[in-house]
Amino acid sequence: METLNEIIQKVAKGDSKAFTQLYDYYREPGLRFITSIVKDNEEAENMLQEVFVKIWHRRDQINPELNFNAYLYTCLKNMAFDHLKKIDKNEQMLAQYLIKVKESQETDVDVEEIKIDMLLSAITTLPTKRKRILQLILEEGKSYKEIAEIMRISKNTVKNQLVKAKQYLRLNIDMSSAY
Repeated sequence: METLNEIIQKVAKGDSKAFTQLYDYYREPGLRFITSIVKDNEEAENMLQEVFVKIWHRRDQINPELNFNAYLYTCLKNMAFDHLKKIDKNEQMLAQYLIKVKESQETDVDVEEIKIDMLLSAITTLPTKRKRILQLILEEGKSYKEIAEIMRISKNTVKNQLVKAKQYLRLNIDMSSAY
C-alpha cells in the first residue's frame, strides 16, 4: 500500500493513475469541507473538480516535501470565498437593478432593458454546470444529446439542469417585477 506522500510524488511526475488515487482520497473530505462553506453540493463538486484540474496542470510545481493537505484545503477555501464574494456582488447588482426598475417605470422599453440586464445578472449566479448548459443551448444552438456528450453527462441531467436553470431565472425575474 502506497503512502499518500508516495502518491503525491508520482502525481508530481505526471502519473495519472496516482492522480486518480489522490482525487479519490480527498474527494469526500474535500466535498464536506467546501460544502460547509458554500452550502451547495453541486457547486462544491464543481469547485473540487476545478481545484484538482488546476493541481494536475501545475503538477510539476508540487513539492512532496510540503504539506499537500494544507495546500489543497487552502485552495478549496479560497475558491469558496471567491464564489461567495461573487454571489454577494451579484446580489448587490440585482438590488441596484431592482431600485432602477422601481424608479424608472417611464417606458416599456426601459423596463424590458432592465429585465434583460437582471436576467443576465441572474444567469451569472447560476451554478457553473447550469450556466454552461444554458450557454450551449442559447449561444451555440446545441441539442441535449450534443451537450450530454460535450459535458459527459446524461441527456436527462441536461434536461433537469435546464429546467432548474429556467425555474431559477423565472423566479428571479418574477420577484424583481414585483418591486
